[in-house]
Amino acid sequence: MIALDTNVLMRFLVEDDKAQSGRAARFVAKAIARDDPLFISDVVMCETVRVLVAAYQVPRQEIGETLGRLLMAAQVRYADVDRLSRALNAFLTGKGDFADYVIREEARAAGCEQVATFDRVLLKERAFVAP
Repeated sequence: MIALDTNVLMRFLVEDDKAQSGRAARFVAKAIARDDPLFISDVVMCETVRVLVAAYQVPRQEIGETLGRLLMAAQVRYADVDRLSRALNAFLTGKGDFADYVIREEARAAGCEQVATFDRVLLKERAFVAP
């Protein structure tokens, strides 16, 4: 199993650099042909969403569709796909950043009931509290 960095995943998804996008696509295709799973970390998922929003102005719904396909891909592994799915659903219905919801899901998995934040948008949502 090989882990993908954000820049490789971005080139694969966005195809904005012909040479690098081609290399990323060939790399993924070879891994699939060898039946060698690819790993995408929570950090890479967070960075990917951040870049899609900030640099490419991709709408939340489109990001949701893209990440949904990634989360269902049989050849991709995650630390906890259910946690990422819950974070994605919250991102699609909430106002916070995807990373905020990943943080909340990781906190819950660690036994925390709440996440302290100064982010006013998040304070309107369940499990986020002001310090």
